[in-house]
Amino acid sequence: MNVTPQQVLDRLAGVLSPSGVALTAAGVLSEIAINGDKVFFSISVEAEEIKAWEEVRVNAQAAVRAIPGVSAVMVALTAERMPGSVAAGLPPRSEQGIPNVSTRRSPQHPASGSPMARQADIPGVAAVVAVASGKGGVGKSTTALNLALGLRDSGLRVGLLDADIYGPSIPRLTGIREKPQLTDDKKIVPIERFGLAIMSVGFLIEEESAVIWRGPMVTSAIRQMLRDVAWGRLDVLIVDMPPGTGDAQLTLAQNVPLKGAVIVSTPQDLSLIDARRGLAMFRKVSVPVLGIIENMSFFQCPHCGARSDIFGHGGARHEAERLGVPFLGEVPLHMSIRETSDSGHPVVESEPDGPHAAIYRVMAASIRDRLQDATPEVR
Repeated sequence: MNVTPQQVLDRLAGVLSPSGVALTAAGVLSEIAINGDKVFFSISVEAEEIKAWEEVRVNAQAAVRAIPGVSAVMVALTAERMPGSVAAGLPPRSEQGIPNVSTRRSPQHPASGSPMARQADIPGVAAVVAVASGKGGVGKSTTALNLALGLRDSGLRVGLLDADIYGPSIPRLTGIREKPQLTDDKKIVPIERFGLAIMSVGFLIEEESAVIWRGPMVTSAIRQMLRDVAWGRLDVLIVDMPPGTGDAQLTLAQNVPLKGAVIVSTPQDLSLIDARRGLAMFRKVSVPVLGIIENMSFFQCPHCGARSDIFGHGGARHEAERLGVPFLGEVPLHMSIRETSDSGHPVVESEPDGPHAAIYRVMAASIRDRLQDATPEVR
């Protein structure tokens, strides 16, 4: 039996706001998004009320999860409330019962102090490292996964968070199909695969589904995947970021003290332009750039051995030198990397003695050394 929005609203009617009003009557709910047996919605309140509403979010999530047929719930708590905000898809009513039609945004309350003041370590996690790119299609997720495996091979305890909300790739790249379980205190248990602790929003939605994420929902979802996951003790948590320089990147930088970022680019000029933007963003929020990787650096024919610089060559190395950041290495465009990724058996795991696994391990060792220099907790 399919879950309906009305079933969700009926359950939420029993959840009370901090003022004792039913959640469905408080004018704070977004539309209810349902994807099969998974439910998504947000609660939007004033910025200064966020702490008071956190318990409401938890209660709402528990109430909806108790509906028969619901397997997963994501409730985003945001500080983006608009007067006349939608509750159950309908405009709020005036005292006379007449629907209000105004949708003008209320003045935003500026946050007191720096946004970075909200940073807090993830318990048990020594270092968080973002793997980012200025644009999509450069092989960032494949790189993030193989770097995580390379760090694992260097003796570190490693986690991988797929924070690419718009196009989560890690479920396909790892071959994970099962859904994560919950602990007694309602934290998500990451899925263990290849010796990594892995979490992805893709575990909660179907691969071909289209879930529309508004900016506030993106930031809240990333905060939940950072804070509401039982990561255990990790030396490094690798975060596969969405491409670009938007809400997701700023949310990560503002919520956890990142130990560094790795920028992935191809050699071509268009990719390098976007990589510069990504690097500039991390520098603006005082996140150290651990290095740049040139992915799809060249193609070597598996039959004749001839080398072709399809996207040019050396652009990322030159850019790293120009900007004064480390150049971590070149990864070729090769069939075995593509095939092992598509099959859910990444090359560092499936071909551990091969030349491509060696490339990722060398880059991972360079990242490890820089982390150990800056973070004694990383053994």
